[in-house]
Amino acid sequence: MPTPDAISFRGLRVLSFESRRSTELAALIATYGGQPIVAPALREVPLDSNPAALDFANALMRDAYDIVIFLTGVGTRVLVSVVERAHPREAFIAALARTKVVVRGPKPLAVLRELRVPVWVAAPEPNTWRDLLAAIEARAEERPLRGARLAVQEYGVSNTELLEELRGRGAHVTPVPVYRWALPEDQAPLKNAVTRMARGEVDVVVFTTSVQVVHLWQIVGEMHLDADVRRELPRTVIASIGPTTSEELKRHGLVADLQASHPKIGVLVREAAERSEGLLQAKRSRGRSPS
Repeated sequence: MPTPDAISFRGLRVLSFESRRSTELAALIATYGGQPIVAPALREVPLDSNPAALDFANALMRDAYDIVIFLTGVGTRVLVSVVERAHPREAFIAALARTKVVVRGPKPLAVLRELRVPVWVAAPEPNTWRDLLAAIEARAEERPLRGARLAVQEYGVSNTELLEELRGRGAHVTPVPVYRWALPEDQAPLKNAVTRMARGEVDVVVFTTSVQVVHLWQIVGEMHLDADVRRELPRTVIASIGPTTSEELKRHGLVADLQASHPKIGVLVREAAERSEGLLQAKRSRGRSPS
């Protein structure tokens, strides 16, 4: 169905680094009148030999944890599949049901509902680690963090800020990594995208996870194009899916021009389509030398 004329990229070149949902996102950009450029920036690599996950499962069966935090839906599913190699699923679910289960967002919540695991705390939108921490602290009368034995399902890279804040509040924290992020096996599309960014051939850049920022800048550095990309980004709209990604942009000296009102891909693309033309005109006008 064609979108209303007012909500359109109007032919702008829109770069996406999404991997798992790259086809869907490219189609969405095209639906909103953009020219999609797809350059997957990461892949998920399961930890096939995962003693940390198995150690977690064994400890959980012994009721060694008071609180278990699930950060991602994919990670929750992978953790269940790893644990099933050593314990029956029913026993794992029963052990989880005896603990206080916390989820960061709707995806791990959906997985746990499928498993019929009661959830004690669900972080509100925009589902950042700060929202998660505040939601746990709001239930401190039931289970304070001080002295709590706590496990955190990790994803890709360790969220050191969350772990440090939990420990700072007196919790005994065990990270449970289940997969890590790696660059795509085929890096040609990503390198081509960096070249196009350096040449000013991209109008809108869409980031759907903070890891994309890290990997993009790794490739930019390897290609020795940092100065060129930074020269062109002030003439490009930078769109972020949420606070975590926007924070990662800031760590790289960049500022998101727009952040989705809800951390969902559909919302991000729609709002980018609605606002990019005006933002782009404003940015390029500011950068124009006086005549």
